[in-house]
Amino acid sequence: MKPQYTGLLVALYFIVLMIISYVTGKKSDNKNFFLGNRQSPWYIVSIGMIGASLSGVTFISVPGWVKATQFSYLQMVGGYFIGYLVIAHVLLPVYYRLNLTSIYTYLEKRFGFFGYKTGAWLFLVSRTIGASARLYLMANVLQISLFNALGIPFAITVFITIALIWIYTFRGGIKTIIWTDMLQTLFMLTSVVITIVYIAKSMQLDMPGVVDLINSSELSRVFVFDDWHSKQNFFKQFVTGAFITIVMTGLDQDMMQKNLSCKNLKDAQKNMKWYGFAFIPTNILFLSLGVLLYTFAHQQGIALPERSDDLFPVIVNSGSLPAIVGVFFIIGLVAAAYSSADSALTSLTTSFSVDILGTKHGEELSKRKRMLVHLSFSVLLMLVIILFRVFKADSIISTIFILAGYTYGPLLGMYAFGLFTKIEVKDNWIPVLAIVAPVITGVLDYNALRWFGFALGYEKLIMNGCFMFLGLLIVRRKQ
Repeated sequence: MKPQYTGLLVALYFIVLMIISYVTGKKSDNKNFFLGNRQSPWYIVSIGMIGASLSGVTFISVPGWVKATQFSYLQMVGGYFIGYLVIAHVLLPVYYRLNLTSIYTYLEKRFGFFGYKTGAWLFLVSRTIGASARLYLMANVLQISLFNALGIPFAITVFITIALIWIYTFRGGIKTIIWTDMLQTLFMLTSVVITIVYIAKSMQLDMPGVVDLINSSELSRVFVFDDWHSKQNFFKQFVTGAFITIVMTGLDQDMMQKNLSCKNLKDAQKNMKWYGFAFIPTNILFLSLGVLLYTFAHQQGIALPERSDDLFPVIVNSGSLPAIVGVFFIIGLVAAAYSSADSALTSLTTSFSVDILGTKHGEELSKRKRMLVHLSFSVLLMLVIILFRVFKADSIISTIFILAGYTYGPLLGMYAFGLFTKIEVKDNWIPVLAIVAPVITGVLDYNALRWFGFALGYEKLIMNGCFMFLGLLIVRRKQ
């Protein structure tokens, strides 16, 4: 698609978001910005959370990931659903009972000052890296599709990307995001379906033919039971999937802030269960797209890119598909990336305002100071995205899960200890433990192949959490 058309399409898309922002941001105060006055319809939140969870990472990385891991990612997705049930029935009742704005306020009530601040900083670091990785992916594709042809450097692309998010979120916050994310989720899923339809037409396949192609492909293997050493082993992936969901959704201010904007606990639990259920067929859709993309590339003689994340954009821009596919690719990519990034920016602002500046529920924070915090995190995201560019990260989805094992692991240990024991600990030791646990995990990860004969996978998250839990036992207070 010509760069000028791509630019016009992106501009029109953001005009729609600005209109939504204007309507939802009228007379918005801190209560609206942080929790939407707890009036969000649960079904709207549920649809929007699908887009926020998937993001540009799923849109780009999961189809390209198929060659290396086949459909084995579904093993992890199955574990996700168990994690969503734990969140709905264990974590959400606690958050609603304590009437929290930031979920890390729980850590102050359970452990004390140092535990509270440690949890908040772990989230701020984790979410900054994760949101930057997702936005890096989208900015990279926009650079290829639009800005390279205009002679605009990558740093300016990143600036434009972040600036657009800031403009439509700085007033309404979560109240705006609930509705923009819902719209962006629908755009993203529509884009994937239309892409599959046109690839099938180009391969002269009807829908039953597509299903047969995917079923017969060696790339559609789901279960791996026969190799315990493999990172794709079923038990490793399923259990890890459950824990990844608990930490990256249930212990994550970004995702929980949407749930806390629901009218009551019952609505929040309905949202979580329906959202978790919908996540399974949605990922099957993306994995199926991956099989079709690799098959189509082979039939058309399209050279596969070195980076698996580049597969989807390379095929769309190869000229082998109708121009309409390029249109929906850009719409889907932008929708996927922004549905994740806008809520991340809002949650970072919320957590820093409530947890670090110490404004309790945010009422004491002036609108001007809140906007300054929002702007500061926008600048920070720009800098981290440029670092991703410098280090040339390959598969972003894999990178995010690896980083999550180190940054969310201590949070997992803290919440497990706090919820399932009544033991008091020496609070001032918690920041030290939050450093020591990931360091021990990193040493084991680095030497695992030499010491144990196999490499560690995403189960590092569980190990990290266990080390944090054991550390808290060691520094317990004497009764």
